[in-house]
Amino acid sequence: MIRSVGTVGSMTVISRVTGLVRDMVFAQFLGSGPIADAFFVAFRIPNFFRRIFGEGALSVAFVPVYSEYETRYPPSEVSAFLNLMVGRLAMILIAFTASGVIFAPEVIRIIAPGFIDDPMKYEASVTTLRLAFPYLFFISLVALAAGVLNTHGRFAAAAMTPVLLNLCLIGTVWLWVPMGSDPAAVLGGGVLLAGLIQFGFQLPFLKRIGRLPRPRLYARGANGRLAREGVSQVFRLMLPAIFGVSIAQINLLVNTILASFLITGSVSWLYYSDRLMEFPLGVFGVALATVILPSLSRNIAAEDHEAYDTTLNWALRLVLLICVPATIGLVLLATPLISTLFQYGVFSAYDVAMAAKSLVAFSIGLPTFVLIKVLAPGFYALKDTRTPVLVGTIAMVVNAGIALALFEPLAHVGLALATSIAGIVNAGLLYILLKKKTRFSLEAGWVSFVGRVAIAGVVMVLVIKLGSPEGSIWTEKEALWRISVLFAWIAASAIAYFAALYGMGISVHRLFERRAL
Repeated sequence: MIRSVGTVGSMTVISRVTGLVRDMVFAQFLGSGPIADAFFVAFRIPNFFRRIFGEGALSVAFVPVYSEYETRYPPSEVSAFLNLMVGRLAMILIAFTASGVIFAPEVIRIIAPGFIDDPMKYEASVTTLRLAFPYLFFISLVALAAGVLNTHGRFAAAAMTPVLLNLCLIGTVWLWVPMGSDPAAVLGGGVLLAGLIQFGFQLPFLKRIGRLPRPRLYARGANGRLAREGVSQVFRLMLPAIFGVSIAQINLLVNTILASFLITGSVSWLYYSDRLMEFPLGVFGVALATVILPSLSRNIAAEDHEAYDTTLNWALRLVLLICVPATIGLVLLATPLISTLFQYGVFSAYDVAMAAKSLVAFSIGLPTFVLIKVLAPGFYALKDTRTPVLVGTIAMVVNAGIALALFEPLAHVGLALATSIAGIVNAGLLYILLKKKTRFSLEAGWVSFVGRVAIAGVVMVLVIKLGSPEGSIWTEKEALWRISVLFAWIAASAIAYFAALYGMGISVHRLFERRAL
């Protein structure tokens, strides 16, 4: 399984690196101006539904059912189930996408009410949303295909598809935005093109494993009853999962709504800082969650509860190992990171300072965001989508309350901090309830393990604090100096962290193997 995490993680690194390049291009050409704010708001809406219907609720509902069918039933019945699933999902997506395009102005008024008094932002947001909303149709089908491929152990193809989105948007901004009279239309068109390419990219891989679907709206014959039962089960599991997965996205939308009333640039500062925080979350947290859900589902299908506990313990240890240095680095190197990656073109030193503040606030919650990615599949593998919904609802209320309280005194930083606090509440409750539901327990040696990781973290902090230049210097130096010094300090702090672990008995070259922990 560690090889699968490595595969997904490697592909996700490529995706995240191209994503950072995309954001660097955005910062250079769009900065934190009104068009940037408009695009980030408009693109967040199809992304919101993508994460709910596509990568979120659909995945957690579909993978356990599909895994069960692959384990228990012959290929003909699995194909009948998959064909019916694709056909009915596509029908729902077409209707939903058409509604989104038609009612784009009303959606913008709800999501970014602060834009109504700024005609330029409002019109740009509506134009971008109308062109980008069909992206939801393609990317949701891509997510379904990814669930099939992941169940068959083909993680690389699914993990590579986000790269195509990044490359399309890089080309769009770099080649056409400087020349186009309507940058909002160009950006929206780039998103739509990316969705179409991502969809086409998955088809050969599905054909290779014999699972290229032939969409059907009805299933008849000998396999029809079982196919209908499977699709009904997926949609029943999706209903509570939609709300559960949407809670994190609702928190982001609450932040967007409030940020639309703040000064121009607030939406962009939150976007750039969130993207940096999402880098380790996506590379590691999403990769780990992608791999353990099929594994946990197989454990439950085989009634192997010992293997279920072992998988979760292994995942939780990896979370601690990676999130400690990632959080330390993001908090202590916030200004150098933002400056080095984004301070080009129209992105100013003031933008760096503002985005760095919200990055620190977001980073506080990074370990718990990754924990949620690991703990939630523990429930989904049991076909329990209700408990994460309950926990997420509580976290959503916490986020909204804190965001409203901190919105005025701390501006965009308060919104980021509210998200982190809500994540802490979410992860804590998930862990407590998972222990209660499954009798899950931590393996022996956890106290010693946590202590060693904490000491290694302190060593890393000392290396950064003793050698890193003052924050204000970063915004004044040229790009080559920033890149060179930042790379040196990241490398030095990482070496110090892993060397400290090695000195305390955690073998670096076997760091991710369970027996080394």
